[in-house]
Amino acid sequence: MIDLLARNPSLSPEELTAGLTPNARFKNVRFDNYRPNPDFSSQAEARASLQAFLQGAQVRPGGFRLFRKTRSEGRGLYLDGGFGVGKTHLLASTYHAAQGVRALMSFQDLMYIIGSLGMVRAVEAFRGHQLLLIDEFELDDPGNTHMANTFLGQLMPAGTSVVATSNTEPGALGQGRFNASDFQRQIQGIASRFETHRVDGPDYRQRGTAPEGPLLPAEWAVWQARQDRATLALTSHRDLNRHLLDVHPSRFAKMLAGVGAVGIHDLAPMSDQNVALRFVHFIDKLYDLGLPAAMTGAPLNTLFDETYRHGAYAKKYSRCLSRISELLREAMAG
Repeated sequence: MIDLLARNPSLSPEELTAGLTPNARFKNVRFDNYRPNPDFSSQAEARASLQAFLQGAQVRPGGFRLFRKTRSEGRGLYLDGGFGVGKTHLLASTYHAAQGVRALMSFQDLMYIIGSLGMVRAVEAFRGHQLLLIDEFELDDPGNTHMANTFLGQLMPAGTSVVATSNTEPGALGQGRFNASDFQRQIQGIASRFETHRVDGPDYRQRGTAPEGPLLPAEWAVWQARQDRATLALTSHRDLNRHLLDVHPSRFAKMLAGVGAVGIHDLAPMSDQNVALRFVHFIDKLYDLGLPAAMTGAPLNTLFDETYRHGAYAKKYSRCLSRISELLREAMAG
């Protein structure tokens, strides 16, 4: 059995920027197997917009490729919508359909890279990229937004095109509120380069189902018995949270290297936001890597304290709960 609590890996600058490709959960997605909800035309329109954007970003009049020594200025496209409408599927599909040097990463991964390398080195690391795909662009933290604005403001004029996605809180969708205007206002230096598109629809993870809860003891035992013990990592929620405080979030993926499944027992409410945000990022990595996971303990709606579950980082927590519910549904299905 693998002991995650004994792992605290290090990463070189090269390792930080390598492997920025669709993770296991999205390695086989393509535009062709995206299934837009027929009740929400904006989903099919988003796919068509990305395909047209990709063609326009890669081909110039006369048939000359953009990916040549003298590049035109980069273009941008921004997809805004609720949780579970397929934005990450579309982003990964764009990666697979694109040509040239490209990278796909979450906004938080980008922040960790800039924080680790510094702005100058981070810009240089991506200077040769023709396309950056940034998932879950966050507008909640002014400091992070400023860093992203500076970073993209140096790359896009030099020829790097960008596709970004962001989530609008589900409660705001019914009010017709989306983040596109906020996005353009907060990235003023590069806003004119971006087309914005909204993507409507319900969370496909919960479509026609009720959110799952943590496994009961008998279900937990059945799930464990199905796993390969040589690659299974089991830990309590409390011990995991303590360990994550000592591991930089940029290393979470490497910490999970070689792990076949993760079991977290005794989930408990998290009253410390620093602890909660690290747990959210850990779940994001689990989900992106496509690792089976099971959990026992407290109901999901009690994990994140009410005082911050509806605050500045509400979208992070809502996405996390949606993903945990999907992981638990997969664990129950076997």
